[in-house]
Amino acid sequence: MISFEWPWLLLALPLPILVYWLPAKNQSEAAPLKMPTLIQGMSSSQINSNKKQVSLFLLILLWALLVIATSRPQWLGEAINIPTQGREMMIAVDLSGSMQVEDMSLNGRTVNRLDMLKVLLGDFIERRTGDRLGLILFGDDAYMQTPMTFDRKTVQQMLDETVLGLVGKQTAIGDAIALAVKRFDEKKQSNRVLLLLTDGQNTAGKITPEQALELAVAKDITIYSVGIGADMMIQKSLFGARRVNPSSELDEDSLQRLADDTGGHYFRAKSSDDLTQIYQLLDQLEPVEQEHKQMRPLTALFYWPLALALMLCFITLLKVTMPQNIFGKQK
Repeated sequence: MISFEWPWLLLALPLPILVYWLPAKNQSEAAPLKMPTLIQGMSSSQINSNKKQVSLFLLILLWALLVIATSRPQWLGEAINIPTQGREMMIAVDLSGSMQVEDMSLNGRTVNRLDMLKVLLGDFIERRTGDRLGLILFGDDAYMQTPMTFDRKTVQQMLDETVLGLVGKQTAIGDAIALAVKRFDEKKQSNRVLLLLTDGQNTAGKITPEQALELAVAKDITIYSVGIGADMMIQKSLFGARRVNPSSELDEDSLQRLADDTGGHYFRAKSSDDLTQIYQLLDQLEPVEQEHKQMRPLTALFYWPLALALMLCFITLLKVTMPQNIFGKQK
């Protein structure tokens, strides 16, 4: 909708009409309406009745445009919600070689752990309205894939574009935690949450999980760790089928300690249903802020009537000052 910064100036719109109807001091010597110099300077042969009407109309239009521009019209956009308090949530995703194990079921088909994680984690990211999210990928080393941002679509897109083996085949859990601690914005008063998703144990990196844990505790960061992987699957070979535990290398004790010492929780995701429930529980433990401040963006519009008024002035002056025989002599 259109609004005016100084709407009271619109009261000046009928001012020329009031001046026109004011009684002259001397009816015999003064005309009811003083014509501008632009019109007075023209001879009677140049000004006929139609030209007077056109000139008067242009003057009224110019006056209206200038008054409207002075009142500062502006376009008031749709209301936008702004969260009253922020939360910084860093998501660390394991891209080690074991994430390619196909022990997960998603929509009736068997998929590997990373593909299942992309779908369900994407839904979780979409719900985190108002949170600043970041994405860390870790394997042999830890890398910042997406810095802290409110742009959830970009975070989800970067997650969808990840591939196995992108950062190596080992698991640097300590480096991932340390990188998250480093990239949290210390200048903002917000809850700092790290969501750590892995299916193994720390086998690489320069920082151990114990050292990274000390950093997280010192910076008041809450860690929610999630151990991914089924506890039983059928493995087929030349000698037949046998049951194996694909999550035998999962270090649940370390993940439990990371969560307990930082005030978070450790979750075990043995299936896609388990992971869906975990995300729903995280929504309860770290709820999205519901109370929002609202702002409506303003776009200035005063330059439109002002530009039109200047253009009309230019055209009028050009017409008056231009010689009549510029395009040839009149017959």
